[in-house]
Amino acid sequence: MDPVVDHHAVYRISAGLEFPWDYQRALELALFKTYCVPSVSALLDATGEFANRPQRRYDDTALLMAELAEHGYDSERGKAALRVVNRMHGRYAIDNADMLYVLTTFIYDPIDWIDAYGWRPLSEAERLAAFHFYRAVGVRMGIKDIPEDTSAFRRFKDDYEREHFVFSETNQRVGQHTRELLVSWYPWLPKPLTRLAVHGLLTDRMLTAFGFPTPPRWLRRLEPAALRARGRLVRLLPPREVSRLANDAGNRTYPGYPDGYHPSDLGAPEPHPALDPHWKAR
Repeated sequence: MDPVVDHHAVYRISAGLEFPWDYQRALELALFKTYCVPSVSALLDATGEFANRPQRRYDDTALLMAELAEHGYDSERGKAALRVVNRMHGRYAIDNADMLYVLTTFIYDPIDWIDAYGWRPLSEAERLAAFHFYRAVGVRMGIKDIPEDTSAFRRFKDDYEREHFVFSETNQRVGQHTRELLVSWYPWLPKPLTRLAVHGLLTDRMLTAFGFPTPPRWLRRLEPAALRARGRLVRLLPPREVSRLANDAGNRTYPGYPDGYHPSDLGAPEPHPALDPHWKAR
């Protein structure tokens, strides 16, 4: 398949059949990474959604993106998912550069994760398909000035992170809410240990932006080794035949999704009247 013409089909196979677990973990960390940007975290902090409903916000985002990846952005369900995304973003005056950056994390963070821990490297066609898929999604979200070249978009991402990943109190609050959400998924483990494991997956630049402590060196070695070992084990398993995208029963907010649910059921409620919908995060 052609990675330009058939970018959705190629991306769906990669994310839903070949690397569903890796894409899910990488996109969780990609979203976490966007909270290192003060202008992004300030808006999220002001809505109160991450303090009050972090699990629902996580599930909404994961399922909306999964709908797009599974059915395509021009399908009936894909268009419904995009309407929800655009309605939520349209409530606020969000800087175009911030939107561009968030889009880059959906493309390149999974690529980097799979390069490091996947059961095989992504092919060049799979990499290009991810770029063209999310570029098309970005156009439909009204994001401006999306580079037409994947290398240029990667450079934008790297430059943006160097400039904008700085500590702020809102980074720290949203980061803590997100970290505690991840910790809550493993109630059988001691919370300090789970927090330490989350910190071990973050880069030094992310730790600084969140104000999180630096994990011990042994953990920095142990976690990547464990993830690489998992990749070697997955390599021995038979090919997956059923997509894990919008059919993943692991979400906690919408049991049995997608049965009985539609993408239009997802998304945050209207903001509290005290929050100006045209508020500009600075």
